[in-house]
Order: sequence, then structure tokens, then C-alpha cells
Amino acid sequence: MHFVLSHWPQCCRIVESVGPGVTEFNEGDHVLTVFIGECKTCRQCKSDKSNTCEVLGLERRGVMHSDQQTRFSIKGKPVYHYCAVSSFSEYTVVHSGCAVKVSSIAPLEKICLLSCGLSAGLGAAWNVADISKGSTVVIFGLGTVGLSVAQGAKVRGASRIIGVDTNPEKCEKAKAFGVTEFLNPNDNNEPVQQVIKRITDGGADYSFECIGDTGMITTALQSCCDGWGLAVTLGVPKLKPEVAAHYGLFLSGRTLKGSLFGGWKPKTDLPSLVNRYLKKVRNTRKPSCGNCA
Repeated sequence: MHFVLSHWPQCCRIVESVGPGVTEFNEGDHVLTVFIGECKTCRQCKSDKSNTCEVLGLERRGVMHSDQQTRFSIKGKPVYHYCAVSSFSEYTVVHSGCAVKVSSIAPLEKICLLSCGLSAGLGAAWNVADISKGSTVVIFGLGTVGLSVAQGAKVRGASRIIGVDTNPEKCEKAKAFGVTEFLNPNDNNEPVQQVIKRITDGGADYSFECIGDTGMITTALQSCCDGWGLAVTLGVPKLKPEVAAHYGLFLSGRTLKGSLFGGWKPKTDLPSLVNRYLKKVRNTRKPSCGNCA
């Protein structure tokens, strides 16, 4: 099978044409494309407890949600979609429920990050964890998603934001996004969760697993404090999807939550995130993708 891939599903495009029955978009509209849609009519879409969609959920087979067929081909042979987006192409085709109309004055090369990584991190901090002021936060993995969590934690007023990564080159970059302390597990003789519990007097209030390693989910849980510690997992594991954790971690009051796209409902919430970015840019005159925080 051949696919038109994406760097995950991060993509922002201009509508070239619309298909039969599509009424909410017109040629020239600026849109963010997303890997989970929002039909606005199913049980999940109507609930304020979820941002998933029963109709336009994560599509893993490489076809359109509407008819289970692909819209791409080469020399008569099918080429399949990737996560309903397929951004590694000059033109792409998406379901209207997986496209979000946004302001045409927003720079496409900046707001494209809101279609996946940046929104996933900010939403995990704001919507899923609901980080409180003065709290201690630990982030495992300092890629785009982890740095976005750090930025969200900083905006919420977290007093300590501890970044954990095996790449020492990420230390200074992470501090620019709000990380106050950096830990490299390879620099310590004891497990990183023990280091965290020692330097935080019993564990962090919140921990975020942004790698996609199920073993690190257990580590994130162990890094939280008793009573109210919350571990949030954002990463997508490639191998061994099962999570193993001692039941005592939960009996002591810790909670494990999953976060898909930061809890945002794409059509409902993304336009306001873009507008928040534009407002921040007008105030700071610095067109950084981090301004939406």
C-alpha cells in the first residue's frame, strides 16, 4: 500500500474547491485540517466531556470517512490517505468535518502547528489537567508537544516546570518555553522518578508523558505525589500498547488520564485559538507560533 503521508497531521491550507453537498466552505477559505473531525451531531460531539467523534474519529485505513474510498491514485492504482489529512502533497482532499475555517489574516506557516502538536500540548495543560497556579509540573519528552505543555503550564502559573529528556541539547531551548529545571535520566544513578520525588518533596502535582512510551507512563505516575497527583499521557506508542502499573499507585490517590488533541473540539475551539494567537501578535508584534498561549 502507498500513502500520501503527513508530519503527523499538521496542515493548514486554502480551499481550492468543494465537493457536492458541502455548504460551510467556499473557494479561497483558509482552513486547518485535523485528524479527528467534529460532526456536531453524534453523542460524543454533543457532550462537553469529550472531544472525540463517533462519525469522524481517527481514520487508520487510509480512506475517506464518507464512503471508505481513497481520493488519490497514480496510474490507476489507489494511493491512500494518512490520518484524514495527507499534508505531504501540493493538493489534498479531506472530509468537510475534518476542516476548520479560520481567519484569513492568520499566517498559514505559523498556525499550522495548531492542527496537532501545539494544540495537543496546550490543551493537555489547560483542558485535561487544568493546571493550578503555584503547582509543580513534570514533563517527559521535550519535543513540540512537551514544549507546548510547558508553555501552557507557564501561562497557568506553575511554580516549577521540570523537563525530562535524554537529549542535553534541549535544555536551553526548553527553558525558553517555560521549563525551570532540566533532568537527563542518563545523568543520575537512581531512577528519574525517585529523583523527582526527592527534589519535589514527595512528587509533582502533575506529570505529562509526551513520548509515546508505555513504560514512561508508569514512570510519570510514580513521579506524582500521593493524594492528588495527576499523570496525563499524550504520546502514541508504536509498540507494546499495554500499560503496567501497580494498583497501589491508584489507591494512594493518583490519577491517570489520556489526552487526545488536548481535549479541544476542533471546529468549536480552534478558531478561538487562532484568534487568541492573532490578538497576542498584535499586542507583542512578534509572530511566533507560541503566541497563542
